[in-house]
Amino acid sequence: MKKQDLLNYFDDTLLDKLFGFCYARTNDSHEAEELCSDIIFALVKASKSEGEIESVYPFIWKVARNVYADFSNNRRKHTEKVYEGDSEEFLLKLADDDTADVTEELLHTVYKRIAFLTKAYREVMILFYIDGLSTAEIAKLQNTSEGAVRQRLFSAREKIKSEVEEMSDTYNRPVALEKIDFVIWGTGDPSWGDPRNAHTRMFSNHIIWLCHKKPMSASEIAEELNVPTLYVEEELEILTKGANGEYGFLRRLENGKYAINFILLDKDVFEKANSIYTEQLPKICDIISKYIEEHKAEYLAFPYLNKNIDLNLIFWQQISSIADSFATCVKDSLQKNHFSDIAVTERQFSIFGYVDNGKYYGNGWDGIGARNICGFSDVRFDNIYITRIQKHFDCGHNISTDPLLQLALRAIDGLDISSLSDGEKEHAAKAVECGYLYRDGDMLYTKILACALSDRSKLFDISNSLQNGYFDEDSKMVAEKIASLIKKSVPNYLLGEWRLANSLAGMPVLDAVVECLIEKGVLTPPENGIGAEGCWMSVEK
Repeated sequence: MKKQDLLNYFDDTLLDKLFGFCYARTNDSHEAEELCSDIIFALVKASKSEGEIESVYPFIWKVARNVYADFSNNRRKHTEKVYEGDSEEFLLKLADDDTADVTEELLHTVYKRIAFLTKAYREVMILFYIDGLSTAEIAKLQNTSEGAVRQRLFSAREKIKSEVEEMSDTYNRPVALEKIDFVIWGTGDPSWGDPRNAHTRMFSNHIIWLCHKKPMSASEIAEELNVPTLYVEEELEILTKGANGEYGFLRRLENGKYAINFILLDKDVFEKANSIYTEQLPKICDIISKYIEEHKAEYLAFPYLNKNIDLNLIFWQQISSIADSFATCVKDSLQKNHFSDIAVTERQFSIFGYVDNGKYYGNGWDGIGARNICGFSDVRFDNIYITRIQKHFDCGHNISTDPLLQLALRAIDGLDISSLSDGEKEHAAKAVECGYLYRDGDMLYTKILACALSDRSKLFDISNSLQNGYFDEDSKMVAEKIASLIKKSVPNYLLGEWRLANSLAGMPVLDAVVECLIEKGVLTPPENGIGAEGCWMSVEK
């Protein structure tokens, strides 16, 4: 085959593959667009040279790999969007060449504008202008009417024509996406499908943010970000499907546009929601402090299995439930007085978040379990983590491969040090260091709180009683303000997830309550954030 026939192979499939080749080998869409432009230019230049091509596709990919090798050696600057200078002069010469079945309009379309058309319009433009098919042939190939093909061609041409004067400014502008980050939380069973696993790029963040403001089509997003529609369509597919094909960051509407699919608060809304709660913190902390003082004896009376009971450990175990009591009262008021007619969205796992404003309320609660281990038929370990205390383990952690947790189980009734092997003694030392065990003479005992599994359901009864009448008036007032903010800031189709918006609003409360109780001497934080605090277990023989 003559090299002059190379342009005949520039169809939709090849262009998509070239984009994919570049996209997989670059850091962002800017670099991918630059690399793809270089490859196309090299192929066009090759088509103007003399000689034969033995096999067309191996030749094309050889050119692509060679260009990529040059690209990797910093042959291009990252600020260039498309090939400039000589490439324009060359393309115009190509348009004037009588042997080339192309026009200046075609070249502008293919190399500057066609990538920004949606797939349906890209396809007919390529088939008509590059493959040279008639509208009747395209209609037959696409199994549609000739009128539909002509309409797409007309619409695509008009779109291009209306923007010719702006082409220079538009296409010389590099893709330089500003940094935008989200803090995204998840609740439920992440193994069902956590869309955060399919969200890694700044490009994703910008698409999510645009669709948060209003539903947008692929072409509208492409125009806004100055990124080829091809890239946007691929990213939209990823963001819509998520990790399991059922739940993603975005949802596709009936009109073909894409909209946000989870509660996402911008900085102003998030901070305003926080302030509604934090205004009540002095009252909340006073009520909690008095409540704890009045119920110390009840907390100590709970039937823990430990040899020694530490009130500080009890309050760290309870702190999430204690601090959450006000937000729970607000939630009950929201349900009763503001969202009673809204069906709750039910799914196995949900995400919610806010635009990063420099504040991160790193709190959580992870639980793990095992059966038939260390003489127990059933065990359950839990740990909470906040700014003041670090987590010991994550959800899914395997107790059977953790010798430190196993020692904590064995030492509930006391463990004679002399009965341990040298390897077990080394593990025991580590367990003492991280707060699982403490030594009393020649015995080791479990330091983290332990109770019978049958008593587990009653662990938080005392703390949960804070929800009964202690915050009634204040929670109603906060609920009214939060409800108004949610209804203004959250799309109607996401109102079934209003509870998650309330959780975001109340995020500053836990850390604030902790600091208040530390100041009052009720809580003592662990040194370096790691210890028995915030960790406990439930067991059954």
